[in-house]
Amino acid sequence: MIRTQIQLTPEQIAGLKKIAAQSRRSMADLIREAVDRLLDNAGPRSEEDQFRRALNAAGRFRSGSRDISSRHDRYLEEAYRE
Repeated sequence: MIRTQIQLTPEQIAGLKKIAAQSRRSMADLIREAVDRLLDNAGPRSEEDQFRRALNAAGRFRSGSRDISSRHDRYLEEAYRE
């Protein structure tokens, strides 16, 4: 990560500290999340960035099924039927 310095208003700091305490996350983590959301809404990403994001998402979610990798086409077909 690259360290950077920003200036926030007292109200922004107070609100950020409150959310950080409630969610048990750091203010820096919340700011990074907000920047990611801004970038997501800014338009299409590069192919390399999309690939990196897809790799980061892999394995983060659980379906409860142990055969997803071998039967993914079947599950997708069933989902479209619903």
